[in-house]
Order: sequence, then C-alpha cells, then structure tokens
Amino acid sequence: MVDIGEDGRTWLLSGPTSSYALHLTEADELLHLHWGPRIALADAEALAERPLPDYRPFESPLDGREEYPVEGGPRFVRPALSVRTGERRGTEWRFVSCATGDGTGAGGGADELRLRFDDDGLAITLHHRMRGDVVERWVTVANGGDARVELLRADAATWTLPEREGWRLSQLHGRWAAESLLTTAPLTFGEKVIGSRRGHTGHQHLPWVALDTDATEERGEVYGCALGWSGSWRIAVAQLPDARVQITGGAGWDDSGLLLLEPGESYTTPVFAGLWSDGGFGGASRTWHAYQRDHVIPDAERDRPVLFNSWEATGFGISEDQQTALARHAADIGVELFVVDDGWFGARTGDRAGLGDWTPNPDRFPQGLKPLADRVHGLGMQFGIWVEPEMVNADSDLYRAHPDWVQYQAGRRRTELRNQLVLNLAREDVREYLWGQLDHLLSSAPIDYVKWDFNRCFTDAGWPGEPYPQRLWVDHVRAFYALLDRLRAAHPRVAFESCSGGGGRIDLGVLSRTDQVWTSDNTDPLDRLAIQHGFSQIHPARVMAAWVTDSPNTQLNGRVSSLRFRFVSAMAGVLGVGGDLTEWTGEELAEARRWVELYKEIRPVVQRGEQYRLRPPAGGQSAVQYVLGDESVVLACLQAQRFGEPVPALRLRGLDPLASYECRETGEVHRGAVLLHHGLRTGLRGDLDAAVLRLRRVQSACPNRGITSNWVRIDGEWVPGA
Repeated sequence: MVDIGEDGRTWLLSGPTSSYALHLTEADELLHLHWGPRIALADAEALAERPLPDYRPFESPLDGREEYPVEGGPRFVRPALSVRTGERRGTEWRFVSCATGDGTGAGGGADELRLRFDDDGLAITLHHRMRGDVVERWVTVANGGDARVELLRADAATWTLPEREGWRLSQLHGRWAAESLLTTAPLTFGEKVIGSRRGHTGHQHLPWVALDTDATEERGEVYGCALGWSGSWRIAVAQLPDARVQITGGAGWDDSGLLLLEPGESYTTPVFAGLWSDGGFGGASRTWHAYQRDHVIPDAERDRPVLFNSWEATGFGISEDQQTALARHAADIGVELFVVDDGWFGARTGDRAGLGDWTPNPDRFPQGLKPLADRVHGLGMQFGIWVEPEMVNADSDLYRAHPDWVQYQAGRRRTELRNQLVLNLAREDVREYLWGQLDHLLSSAPIDYVKWDFNRCFTDAGWPGEPYPQRLWVDHVRAFYALLDRLRAAHPRVAFESCSGGGGRIDLGVLSRTDQVWTSDNTDPLDRLAIQHGFSQIHPARVMAAWVTDSPNTQLNGRVSSLRFRFVSAMAGVLGVGGDLTEWTGEELAEARRWVELYKEIRPVVQRGEQYRLRPPAGGQSAVQYVLGDESVVLACLQAQRFGEPVPALRLRGLDPLASYECRETGEVHRGAVLLHHGLRTGLRGDLDAAVLRLRRVQSACPNRGITSNWVRIDGEWVPGA
C-alpha cells in the first residue's frame, strides 16, 4: 500500500482505484504531488522532478503546493501548524525519518506512512494511512525540549487539489430540526470557512466538504474531506491567487490557543479523512459508506434493531405502568428495542431539575429500572434508556454538592441554556463521578442500549484556577471519548446512540464509538427526506436513526401524512417508532405491524447494501435504492403530483444488465438493462404517496436468446451451460 522511491524522499500510497503521492525536497520542503486516479511510483517520481513555477513578486512558490504548511518562512497560506515557545513563534523543521508498517497506537498497520520532523526538540509526525480509497491523515506534536510549547493551532491535514477550472463546493448546513441540508455553489477566490465554536460538532454544519468541477450523481471527479472530531472545529477551503485550492481542517475554531505542552507532553490531532472518486457524488458517498462500515463503526456487521422511543408519546410525564403499556403495544407491532427517554431519574419532572442525578426516580420507579427492564425482556425486546451525562441542572443534588464542577468564568454570571450548565469533563473528579454513576446504572438493570444526549452548547467555557483553561475545549472531548470507550469495554453488550438535540454531534469521531446517531429531532416524514438526502452524502444508512411518529406531526408543523408515507420515509435508515401507540387504532397497529415485518425483511439490504440516490427530494418524486448481492430495494416517495402528469419511471442503478429481476410487489420480471436505461414505474400518485419495491435477481439474460439460467459467458462469448 505504501511505495517509496529510490531516493527515499518520494512516497506513494495506493488504494483500489486511487493514489496519493508526496515528495521531500533537499531543502526539507514537503510537497504534495498527486491525489486522484491510481498511478505508478515512476509517475510520482516524474512529478517530483518537475520544477516549481517561477517565483512571482509578492507570492511564494510553496503556497498551494506544500503537504502541511507550517507558520514561518516564505509562506502566506493559512498555516496548519502554529506554535509559540517563549517569545519565539513559528516552525523551521528538518526531516528526521520515515517509517511504514508496524506502527503502534492510532497509526499501526502496513498501510501507514509516518514522516517525522524536528524543530529544536519539537517533534512533528505526519501520519498518512490508506483505508480502501480513503486517505486518513493526522499529526502528532511532541515536546521533547526543555521549555513549554504553546500550540496555537495544530490542524490534522491540509489537502491540495489538482489544477482545474470552475471548482464547486458542496457542504451540509442547517440548524436544529433542519440539519444536514445539502448546498452547492461555485468556489470563488479567498476562503470559505465552516465549523463550530459551540463545544460540539453542531447542528449548523457537518464537518464534511466536497469539491468538483462538473460531476453529476453518477459521473465525474469528486474530492471529499471529513473530520473526525466531536468538539469545536474548523474547515477552511481556500482558492489561492493562482486559482489553486487547499482545504485545511482540525480541532478548535480559532488560533487563540489549543493546548500548552509541557516538556514530555504530546498532542495527537483527530483524523481528517479524504477521498477521490470518479463515480460522481454517488460514487463518493458509497466509498464513504464502505469506509465507515469497514473501519469506523463498531460492530457494523450487526444490523440495528427496530426501536420504540417513549419521548413523543409521554414527554416528562412518565410512570412505570405507562411505560409497560407502551411496551406491550410496541412488542405487538414487532419492535425489538424499547427505550425509556427523559424523565426516569432524580427529580426530573420537567427540564429544570434532575440532570446529574442518575438514579431512578423513586416515585416513578419504586424498585428501580430492573422490574420494567425485566418485563420488556419478557416481551421479547431489548431495553434502553436516555441519559445526558455532560450536563447538570442547578436544581440537582450534584450541583448543590459541587457547584465548582461546571464550566464557568470567575466573576461572571453562570448562564444557563435549556436550564442547564455544562460539567467540566476535563476535571478528573468529574470524570470519575460520571464513570461511577453510569457504570452502576448499567450494572443495576439489564440495560441493552443508551441514548446519549448533549443539549447545550458551551458558553461560559472557563476553568478557574487552571493556568491554561482553554485546554478544556480539547480535554472535554477527549474525556467524553474516554468515558464511552471505558463503558463499552466494561459493558460490551450495551449499544450507544449519539444524540445532541437531534443531529448536533455527528462526525467520524463519535461514530467510531457509537452504534448509531439520532439524525434530527424533526420527525416530519417530508422534512426528513431532505435531511436524510444530505446525511447520505457522507454517512451510511446503517447509523441513521429515523422514527415514525404521530400524525398530525405534534413536534413542529402539524402536517398530516399517512402511515404508509411515514414508514417508507423512516425505512431509509434504522427504523424506529416514536408515536403514542396507546392512541393508535387497531387498524393502525395492524398496518404498523405489517410495515415493521417488511422492514425486517429488507433491513440487511438497507443497512449493509450500496446506496444509490435515484432522485433528490425536490418537490416531486424522490427515491433511494439499496443493492446487496442479488437483492435490491427501492424506497420511493412522492411529495405532490402536478397537473395530472404521470410520475416518471425510476432508472435504477447497481444492477447487472445481463440479468433479470423479479419485482416481488407485482410479480413482473424485468431485464436488468431495461431497468437501468428505461426505469421502473412506481405507480405513485397524488400527494405524499410512497412505496417499497423489492427486486430479486432470478436468472441470467443471454442477449438475443431470451432469458435463461443455462447460459454462461466464457471469454466474452455466451455459451450453453451445464
């Protein structure tokens, strides 16, 4: 996976279809050579021999060409690394060594390249690793000197794009209840900066960008980058004066100071992953999805169960008997995981009290959670709960005992959002308290699943008495990761979902420690089509939780929709139910049972198959297709039929043109080539209609001989089989 040139200063990493190359000059300038289609080492060496362009007044020949630009010297682009030691600022490094193969820690493996540089005792190691066609990059900065080093900025990577004209930038933006909305616009000169200064990933942007010049959904070059960090972050996309493009990203929003490294201390950045695809946006998405299933998501080979969550049915007004009644209905329609949401603990009868006191409310659960969990298990379901460990209410036993455990600025008012304060997880005593509370909770009852929420951004992020308080921004996230890792190790059968008021903490970092994510608090099935369309640009259906809730929609807009439309919309990911089942009619419960049975049948294809976005949700018909082996599933939704026009056929993808496929809904057999080029009719009509279409490969199609399974292709010719 890693080839090294004869000079020992040219490196080539290659995946199945792509390559990534870099070169170190005699002046220890690390230059980017290539990122794109697969090339040979000789090609990379030929690129290394090309001279830099002639120097222009007021410009630097290094700008837009360095692999990891540092602050200092003849550079004017945004530096990926900025350090300060005493009164000295900037970096003048020299190359020390190259290593591949059996590294330890985050970088172990034969597909990793490690380049180490030194600046007067400051060791800087650049890590590159191929995962399929995804390049993972990160940096380790270690203080081997005698003085403190202040990391003002330490980005994970700078990505350099080839010279092209007319770059377009795609990103995912939004807000609460409107996350992951896709937007594409021409890239202009200067910088486009996205990120979060809120202490978590944020609803406003997902840490992902894609660049192209003329790509479509299925054709053309696409470059994509995604950051694995669940705190404040920044990605800057710059079109330089000579039209070259670089993408720089990492933890932290600004350059005011990231960490203070004492002698002997080190900092490792999060992973900033990138890919090139010539299969358009769809091909890029499928590469991202495969990468996450293979290398990021825990237990990705296990399909996620159908869940019921009590929140929209009950709010805070819960009781053991009420939850038991809901559980019986949930089991009756085929639910596999029953989740008790907010309101089960402490004095939590509303959002003003109880956070921090993670023991069952004695009035609501007199004997704790175990009796309810046992009844849920007796009904054939797993049992789950909701927690928000990083937060505390002022009206709680925890805050009354430890008011100094929250983030706050000395001499300033402790502001509250959602009646909450943020615990300072950078403190060891806070971390140990949370570990003790959560470990005891998961040991006290047969709990199979935890919905981990984060409902409040950082505002008063201070740490009185700490000489470098800004480190809590990084250390909080590290502590959150460490707590999840510790809990997963101690309770390996427990699954975790990441939630942050909906989709406020979704990134590659948290996905490496959780089994699924809550995509949005918006459960309206029509709004969800756009949210799920954007989400699928980077993340797979295997982690995308989606619920069927009541109609009219009670949370946001009052929209009325059929149970059919709600279920088909939610089947595009990990299916859940969140309505008040005690109020559903017998007919609705029977219909829901049929939809759940259907989802369980198609679940392996949806959660593990390759995904194709056939038509975006743009007002008319939209559809998404999943292909796994001989099976294919199409989820089609129609927002509105205009002027009585028939709904167009859907051109399918990912099928064998030389095979035939039976539609299990109609019994019709279709030739693969016809489905690919002329499409499949869905039969949708009217407003908010939807359908699930299942296709199964049944035979091989021999050209000009009809359909038969007795022909095989040998050396390009169709011949009779055995």
